[in-house]
Amino acid sequence: MKAVTVEPRRPGTARLEDVAEPEPRDGSVVVEAVAVGVCGTDIEIVEGKYGWAPPGRTRLVLGHESLGRVLDPGPSASLRAGDLVVGIVRRPDPVPCPNCAVGEWDMCRNAQYTERGIKQIDGFLSERWRIEPEYAMKVDPSLGLLGVLLEPTTVVAKAWEQVAMIGQRAFWDPRTVLVTGAGPIGLLAALLGRQRGLEVHVLDRVEGGRKPDLVRALGATYHTGRATEVGFEPDVIVECTGVGQVIVDSIRAVGAGGIVCLTGVGSGGRTTGLAAADVAAEMVLGNNAVVGSVNANKRHWYKAGEALARADRSWLAQLITRRESPEGFAAALARSPDDIKVVVQFAEA
Repeated sequence: MKAVTVEPRRPGTARLEDVAEPEPRDGSVVVEAVAVGVCGTDIEIVEGKYGWAPPGRTRLVLGHESLGRVLDPGPSASLRAGDLVVGIVRRPDPVPCPNCAVGEWDMCRNAQYTERGIKQIDGFLSERWRIEPEYAMKVDPSLGLLGVLLEPTTVVAKAWEQVAMIGQRAFWDPRTVLVTGAGPIGLLAALLGRQRGLEVHVLDRVEGGRKPDLVRALGATYHTGRATEVGFEPDVIVECTGVGQVIVDSIRAVGAGGIVCLTGVGSGGRTTGLAAADVAAEMVLGNNAVVGSVNANKRHWYKAGEALARADRSWLAQLITRRESPEGFAAALARSPDDIKVVVQFAEA
């Protein structure tokens, strides 16, 4: 069968090639691929920035944002042939650490977790894949191809849960949220904010095109410029860019008693405006909290599925801006300015 593979830490090695069928040890459920979403993580692995092949091998099958159709459910009583499923990405570490031992593998303490398509386990960018039934999440069949958005939605489902938990430290009645970044994570964060009944604002650098329209279609407000210039002090800021200056501006812009949740991953970047001690002083004097959030455990996958099931299908459909064939995977990895979510599509949903 065909799969997109890469030799991690070696740029320019990604290719579509023939690989062996997945082995039963990879899971008792056999799935045919429908689509795989492409994100910045995949691009960085292809660029050689990180990634780990399975033990004893040099190449890794890419792809962690999956959607597939069950061919053979094996002994699973909860799955049937034809079900649309998405594969959970992370697996608990083998020790396991205290968090992994109770199913909180997204909070792994010793970094020995593994991840499909990223760290030591093959991903989903292949014609067929196997999975353990406990890691196969059924998708509302009415979502069809939109089920490929489940994995990125888990990221913001966890982020919102973190915000809500921290908010319980005192009386808290949030009304406004600012989401920085109008990529797929930012737009999905805005969607969940609207589902929570909040007044949602989204900040991005582009001034026209698809992104402002999608924000307004949610009933949210679109901004350009800086977080410190939106004209109000948000109760919550969900930061989805990973850009240093945007992070600093977010900490400065959040209202007293507010929460900044960092979901974007970046590196370096020049910042202006505040020294570290000044940032800390503003946080202390405002009783503000900053939390980082990454990955998701099974609870968040369920919450994400519920959020997508409630969402307007026509709005969700506009998040998928390009579909490429497996043969065109290189084009899927090349970002264009108007892209939101690009998928490699193997079959119709």
